[in-house]
Amino acid sequence: MFETVLVANRGEIAVRVIRTLRALGIRSVAVFSDADADARHVREADTAVRIGPAAATESYLSVERLLDAAARTGAQAVHPGYGFLAENAAFARACADAGLVFIGPPAGAIELMGDKIRAKETVRAAGVPVVPGSTGSGLTDAELADAAHGIGMPVLLKPSAGGGGKGMRLVRDAALLGEEIAAARREARGSFGDDTLLVERWIDRPRHIEIQVLADGHGGVVHLGERECSLQRRHQKIIEEAPSVLLDEATRAAMGEAAAQAARSCGYTGAGTVEFIVPGGDPSSYYFMEMNTRLQVEHPVTELITELDLVEWQIRVAAGERLGFAQEDVTLTGHAVEARVCAETARVSGDRVDFLPSAGTVLALREPSGEGIRVDSGLVAGAEVGTSYDPMLAKVVAHGPDRATALRRLRAALAETVVLGVDTNVGFLRRLLAHPSVVSGDLDTGLVDRDAATLVPAEVPEEVYVAGGLLRQRELSPTGTPTWVDPFSVPSGWRLGGEAAWTPHHFRAPGHAPVTVRVRDTAAGTEFLLSPEGEAAPDAPRSAKLLPSRGSGEQTTVELDGTTRTLTVTRTPDGGTWLAHQGDTWHLVPYDPVLAALTGGGAGAHAGTLTAPMPGTVTVVKAAVGDEVEAGQSLLVVEAMKMEHVIAAPHAGTVTELDVTPGSTVAMDQVLAVVTPVVTPDATPVALAEKS
Repeated sequence: MFETVLVANRGEIAVRVIRTLRALGIRSVAVFSDADADARHVREADTAVRIGPAAATESYLSVERLLDAAARTGAQAVHPGYGFLAENAAFARACADAGLVFIGPPAGAIELMGDKIRAKETVRAAGVPVVPGSTGSGLTDAELADAAHGIGMPVLLKPSAGGGGKGMRLVRDAALLGEEIAAARREARGSFGDDTLLVERWIDRPRHIEIQVLADGHGGVVHLGERECSLQRRHQKIIEEAPSVLLDEATRAAMGEAAAQAARSCGYTGAGTVEFIVPGGDPSSYYFMEMNTRLQVEHPVTELITELDLVEWQIRVAAGERLGFAQEDVTLTGHAVEARVCAETARVSGDRVDFLPSAGTVLALREPSGEGIRVDSGLVAGAEVGTSYDPMLAKVVAHGPDRATALRRLRAALAETVVLGVDTNVGFLRRLLAHPSVVSGDLDTGLVDRDAATLVPAEVPEEVYVAGGLLRQRELSPTGTPTWVDPFSVPSGWRLGGEAAWTPHHFRAPGHAPVTVRVRDTAAGTEFLLSPEGEAAPDAPRSAKLLPSRGSGEQTTVELDGTTRTLTVTRTPDGGTWLAHQGDTWHLVPYDPVLAALTGGGAGAHAGTLTAPMPGTVTVVKAAVGDEVEAGQSLLVVEAMKMEHVIAAPHAGTVTELDVTPGSTVAMDQVLAVVTPVVTPDATPVALAEKS
């Protein structure tokens, strides 16, 4: 067994691996970039080595720097985690050349299964059914288009290298093939350094089911049952569970044996996952999609139902041990469901939802616990969440004797989860888990995209604005027992005669229109008026009460019209307020209506002003000042956390401002461009529908 293992990864991934290393009595070595100098995985490792600046290419993806860190710390082996270099055959070979054991499969298996085209050919030869699609490698754009036409629409474009849904494009309209192929190549090249694509038949309403396999270096191969991974957005998983309600024992055994055969076909060792696409109406007609030659993000659900530590078995196999059990020894107990907590903001755009990367400082953190609950997390209070890396922050997992119990426990655990300072998808996940189709198990990979808009609240709850107004009112009120207080300097509403005056507090929640909360104290208690900025307040005041807070990041209770609601609250130095309730979070930013009017940022701001929907980097600029553009025409591409977001013209018109170039780093809501609309003779801008 190894004495020291270097973990060539970061965040919750590294924390998870370090936990097992500690349990085995193995010294752990963490690596970190400048962006992660105070990260949790650095704190929890036995020792840590700086390997470069924030850019992944100069740190976590630098083979030379990782090997140097291993040599400096006396590591005998390297665990790559999942992501970064975990499926990089060159890294596995470099480890071997440096005398290090790579805790993963042989480089040849990584190389073979990492090429989706060769992988399909290999497993097909081994008798494993595969999805109909293109054949051959290095296809040109024209050859891909021809293959797509031959297969018939809709089709799925996929990078031959890499995974995680990056670069995948579903194409239903043949007229868009050229544009989608170009975009898929660009994303694949940016994410994996390889823009080779393949095209496959798209199966409508499919289910994504994967089989966990373990193989040792002595010919032993077992499968550990399946995971249902059909709940995805942008082809990326967000909820996973084990086992799947779709499969019966016969189908489970058949798919498991097919997965084991796929592993044997490439000489696999260690932990790996064979992914299948399954028509929901015919589970027996399953097709091989790809093999992930690494540990998967969703491995905890398998660990909970098998009571096996997959990281431990990766390490034991890499150290030369045999598997200590056979296929007949594997039993599945109960049910487990996992939710991926990501730094992202969900914004409704028409009938779809954009999931945009978010960033910030973790101001307050509360992670759930309790019976059947497991949290794999890289978070600590004070951590900086940037856009340089993958947006996943943590995983909340629940296990129970049955599926209904596991779902109920996970929903409750997400309701307890608080991350203030960074937008997350926790509230969205909790509502998704209560979706009738999820509860019944009637899943498919398109469910989230179809129904996402119904899972994002359209408005900020009024108790959030009221809490913000009452907190601000209290902060402005005098404390202690001064001998004299200037009545005009405090928000008491005092005046020489008549009723107490209202004190207005103006807020704006990102993605929502500004709101004014007017507050006044009367002999009977606190009253408020709530109205959109610039609109008249209602005539009838309402009652509210804010119970004393116990400090930053603590809970406070708002009593609104006789109903109480408990929120977790923290204040920011700039006067903003973060609030959380039942998994949802809101950020209220102070808003100055006078300043907004002077700077053009008020409600009447130019409808053609295009701002950055997320912090990131401008990768493509397709227009210039003076260009005439059509409604919906792509003007810019902003990338963050390996995700591209196209900025399109909101209407036909002329580009009158363009403030960025390729490579520009932009902040959220930063102005990128302005499109002045075309006007008709009656001075009415041409509507999108009319123009199209």
